[in-house]
Amino acid sequence: MKAWSLLGLRISMGWLLVVWGADKIFNTEHGIAVAEKYYFGLMASEVILSFAGIVQVIIGLVVVLGAMRRWAYTIQLLFNAASLLAVATSVIDPWGWYLDGSNALFYPSLIIFAASVLLIAFMNEDRFCVDAKRLESQSAG
Repeated sequence: MKAWSLLGLRISMGWLLVVWGADKIFNTEHGIAVAEKYYFGLMASEVILSFAGIVQVIIGLVVVLGAMRRWAYTIQLLFNAASLLAVATSVIDPWGWYLDGSNALFYPSLIIFAASVLLIAFMNEDRFCVDAKRLESQSAG
């Protein structure tokens, strides 16, 4: 059950990066608006966003496959940590009782970050990934 759960978590977390990256590539106006509102205008350029989107799609696909997990999961964690920090007020005060600009819809950023940590913590338990298959074939040979 654990291996299947990790497979589902890995695929859904990697695909989230693919979706976010594709949004940066194909909907740059939205990406610029997000960058300006939540990331202090960093990367608020079509060229930079498109490049970042391509990188994000590639990392997402690598995560989905379970390849180069030490690198891919760490990069995924950094992406998700940046997102969590960008909406931290919504995690601390989801209903905006004390902090302005909160939105309960951003609370799942904490859950996404926790899932990123979990993938790293249980990396060696994930049997249905490219890395595990590669290690099996190396030890058999």
